[in-house]
Amino acid sequence: MDFPGALFTRKQFLLSELQTHGLRLSDAAAGAPSRVGGAGPTDHKAITMLGTTIMVPVHTRGASSSPYLATAPDSRGVSVLRDEEGTLCEITFPASPRFYGLSTAEGVPYWKLAQLHSRDTLATTILQTCVRYGNTTTRCQFCAIGESLRAGRTVARKTPAQLAEVAAAAQRLDGVQNVVMTTGTPATTDRGAAVMAESALAVKKATGLPIQGQCEPPDDFGWFPRLRAAGVDTLGMHLEAWDEEVRARIMPGKAEVPVSFYLEAFAAAVDVFGRGQVSTYLLAGLGDTAEGLLDAARRLIDLGVYPFVVPFVPVGGTPLAEHQPPSAAFMRAVLPTIGAWLTAAGMTSDIVKAGCAKCAACSTLSTFENQTPALIH
Repeated sequence: MDFPGALFTRKQFLLSELQTHGLRLSDAAAGAPSRVGGAGPTDHKAITMLGTTIMVPVHTRGASSSPYLATAPDSRGVSVLRDEEGTLCEITFPASPRFYGLSTAEGVPYWKLAQLHSRDTLATTILQTCVRYGNTTTRCQFCAIGESLRAGRTVARKTPAQLAEVAAAAQRLDGVQNVVMTTGTPATTDRGAAVMAESALAVKKATGLPIQGQCEPPDDFGWFPRLRAAGVDTLGMHLEAWDEEVRARIMPGKAEVPVSFYLEAFAAAVDVFGRGQVSTYLLAGLGDTAEGLLDAARRLIDLGVYPFVVPFVPVGGTPLAEHQPPSAAFMRAVLPTIGAWLTAAGMTSDIVKAGCAKCAACSTLSTFENQTPALIH
């Protein structure tokens, strides 16, 4: 599809370019360590440029041939972003978190239990296993949840006590402002809500931090008020794709739960958590058209759900490792409109209490909120 020119700023242009092309590093050790394999924004590195922190692919095949290069940091810790034509702007990398240097009394390093995302979001995967992952007929083809476990970079199940301990240290030492808890899906009808509730209760008691819980829609929507009572402030239930054919092809097991059931769950969750405090991931580049993503965003916003539209990044060790990410032009064709809709609905990322939409670093969507964009030539 040929997309018309959209309204966007130079900053938005560069951010979208980096998130789709990736970034070559002349000094891969700069700033906080980056992670290879696993759940979440894996194979990425946080960078701050032009006043915004985003997660940028650095370990993917595409990143190795990116036209964008970060020079080694100077004495101030500042790097320069360059392309073939020269210098673009200065960038910095967040420092390695201090809590990464600590371990539990049992000797488990804190970084195996939770990771820093962007600048101030602590993220953990409670269950590093999924009922669908080991079966090629049911696993999500983009998922790498088992890769970091296989490599010994995490543990299979984090206990509530461990998560409370790590969150308290990250809050004290590194100024963490919110917590994201996700989980692989167990073979239970609550689909992870039970372990989410007990973990949130422990972390909330230890830190008081805002928490987002992320799981598939449980069979019983009565889990939503239970999660809220346990300390979950915002809820993420991730579609990843909108078109049912795409879902069946890319995530055959998860697609057995149809979009229609997600919509019912979203409506019930919004009643508990409030408008803008329920969100879903939509991974651009899996097969949904621009029109399809816009249709999804419109319907979700009308329900009170924040549609976190993120460029898909292929991860090594998965069936989609060689899949092409969406172009920057594709992302710029959908995000300005969604940002404007979110603004009109009063559901922008700055009012989200916790989670991926609050962190906002895996997409440039938040840069299109609360603004009148200017045309870049």
